Amino acid sequence: MPPTTRTLEIDLAQLTLSALTWGPDDGPLALCLHGFPDTAHTWRHLGPQLGEAGWRVVAPFTRGYAPSGLPRDGSYHVAALVADAVELHAALGGDERAVVVGHDWGAITANGLGALPSSPYRRVVSMAVPPIPALSAPRPDVLAFVALLPRQLRMSWYTLFNQLPVLPERHFDRLVRHLWAAWSPGFDAREDLAHVAAALPDRARVAAAVGYYRAASRQWRLPERYADFQECWTASPIVPTLYLYGEQDGCLNPGFGPRVLRSLPPGSEVVAVPDAGHFLQVERPEVVGQHVVRFLEMS
Repeated sequence: MPPTTRTLEIDLAQLTLSALTWGPDDGPLALCLHGFPDTAHTWRHLGPQLGEAGWRVVAPFTRGYAPSGLPRDGSYHVAALVADAVELHAALGGDERAVVVGHDWGAITANGLGALPSSPYRRVVSMAVPPIPALSAPRPDVLAFVALLPRQLRMSWYTLFNQLPVLPERHFDRLVRHLWAAWSPGFDAREDLAHVAAALPDRARVAAAVGYYRAASRQWRLPERYADFQECWTASPIVPTLYLYGEQDGCLNPGFGPRVLRSLPPGSEVVAVPDAGHFLQVERPEVVGQHVVRFLEMS
């Protein structure tokens, strides 16, 4: 029998996070971080798979996503998300075996943890969004890189839309339905859309989710308490990293995928998942689970 889904609340400095959890309480910590527009339920397949392999899996609803709280400092900067993950390691009694798995915004956070010299996580699994340096062009490869940009610019329209006042909140439900359909073509997202609606039920919660995008372009508003984590999220990882991406991803041009390995440290891997889009962990859960469990169990 796969591990049952349990719930957990963890008090951090700026908010209380609610989480789904699987596996033995005395297993090594595997922190799983969701993205946008998604929830901790995105780990409903991988969580039990890791739990069966002996991991203590904790998947929080990140800042602003109910039933977690809204942060008292109002920060949705990546540095704040990295700080939350570091706090979670301490609050959950994590040790030197701990790992972090992230998708989309969770991947951006996980990549930052992988580049943080003081990070308590020894391995990173990053899904759908690679470390930022992997999205830049080395000099001998500039033309191939430039060829990827027109499609990516068309895909990235929503990042500019989410900078606008009022409109993203007013049209949020339609935006979410459109992004799931465009990013994972052909996938039946009804279950996930219901989870998103429950996690972002009102204007304050929707503003929090959109706030991740707005904060990324407003780094001057970063609270001083997160200054130590400011640089890591745009740096290259220093721990072994598994990057997984869907070959039909409609959010990030899959053409970037083969370029990622050159930006990763020794012991890292890049895997393209066939017949999967952006939300590969719910589209191809068995394939994703096999790659993740294998990579995390490597010494």
